[in-house]
This record gives sequence, C-alpha cells and structure tokens, in this order.
Amino acid sequence: MKVLVTGVKGQLGHDVMNELALRGYEGVGVDVDEMDITDEAAVRRVIGEVRPDSVVHCAAWTAVDAAEDQVDICRKVNVDGTENIAKMCGELDIPMIYLSTDYVFDGQGTRPWEPDDPVVQPLNVYGQSKYEGELAVQKYTDKYYIVRIAWVFGVNGKNFIKTMLNLGKTHDSLTVVSDQIGTPTYTYDLAKLLVDMLEKEEYGIYHATNEGGYISWYDFAVEIFRQAGMEVNVKPVTSAEYPAKAKRPFNSRMEKKKLTEHGFTRLPDWKDALERYLKEIM
Repeated sequence: MKVLVTGVKGQLGHDVMNELALRGYEGVGVDVDEMDITDEAAVRRVIGEVRPDSVVHCAAWTAVDAAEDQVDICRKVNVDGTENIAKMCGELDIPMIYLSTDYVFDGQGTRPWEPDDPVVQPLNVYGQSKYEGELAVQKYTDKYYIVRIAWVFGVNGKNFIKTMLNLGKTHDSLTVVSDQIGTPTYTYDLAKLLVDMLEKEEYGIYHATNEGGYISWYDFAVEIFRQAGMEVNVKPVTSAEYPAKAKRPFNSRMEKKKLTEHGFTRLPDWKDALERYLKEIM
C-alpha cells in the first residue's frame, strides 16, 4: 500500500509516516515545499504522479488565535486546500482520511459530542474552517474518514506539554484554565489508529482521543508536572480570567464508542500516553 501523507513536518504527519514504515507500507510525505495544498494545479500534479492507494490529510492551519486576524489564509489552507485534495481523491477513487477537531462544535453543555451530532456553530475562525473542510470532503469523496481529535501532542512540534515543561523551568507557580473539559490525543497512538483505518473500509465520521476520562487543562498540567517530577504550584483559573483572542469550547468531551462498534481499537489511557511521551522528550 502506498499512502500520501500531507503535513509531514507536523506532529501527526511525522508519526503517521513512522507507523506506515513499521508496517511495511510506502509512505510518501509532503509538506508545503513538495505540495502546496492551496495550489490546485500542484495538488493535481503531485497526487497524479504519486498515484497513492490512500491519502492521510494532516496538513492544516492550526494557529487558533492567529486565525482570527488572518482569516483568509486560514480558510485558504483549511477549506480550499482540503477541497483541492478531496476533489482529486474523488476523481481517482482514492480513500482519504481528513483530520478535524473538537472545535467544530460550539462547546456548550456537558454531554459528550457524538460523531454524528449536527455541527451548529463553531466558536472561532479555525473551527469554522475545519468544519467547512469536513463538508468539502463529504461533497467530493465517498471513501472518507473524518477523524475529530482534540488537545494534540506529539514529539515533532509545539504543544501544551512542552509549553508547561518550559514554563515550569522558570516559574514556581502557574495558572491554568480549569473550565475547559476534554481529553488529550497522543499522535503516536493516533497514528496507529489511522493506519488501522487505511486497512479497512469502515468509512465515516469518528472521534478519537486517548481514553482515561475527561479532564481540564488544569488537571492535565498538574499530571504533567507530577510525572515529570517538577515542583510547580498550578492554580486553577476560569477562561474569563485568561482571555484569548479566539473563543475556546468549554465542552470538548468526545464520544468514541463508534470506534469499537466498527472494529477499531481505542487509544490507550492519556496518563499512560503522557508517561510514554515524557520518556521520549525528557
């Protein structure tokens, strides 16, 4: 199996390439230099030349706050870029995995979001752009997985854990929001699931984060420092006390039973994932 992976320099694309290699598959990794997804001609040329059996579309504009000011470029990447890939996958009958986000939901309530819940009102430009990317995938392809993830961390890139560890080296005390609830996603674990999906034809929309229950960013920070053996006093604050340019969802709980129902193995406990991750980076 030959798989084209976009966004190969990012956290997830890096791990997907590694997982493909472990299973003996041919991964063809591209980033903006090899295939600018916003350039339809470039997308058509590269996919036409590679002729992959599947595409895993990890490339995205993920700077959530910056997207509020740079709406056009965020939409160009997340909407137009995804549409360019989806069109080509549809024409060539190539299965496609599109990575989406908990940010497509309005973040209200406390009930976990189901994969097939209607998307009503994303809270920010980033969330809206990822949702419109989902619509493009559904419009132009039949053989697709849309996989919504949240609170992503991996070896190859910036993330909340690295930020906390860096701040913990210079601060005895930190404040972290405690009213946004969800579950982290380790890209190493997610990559295994995505390649499992490539081996099946159980297409549709799925949610995939690590297991282990729902937590706040505050809870996550406390556990990071505990496992890292760092003495840092973490204080909970509300989102209102820690304003950001883009609104964040309070409720990022994701229902994942659909994975089990379709024969996929759910991701390990997030504390276990954190422990393995810290061993990798520390």
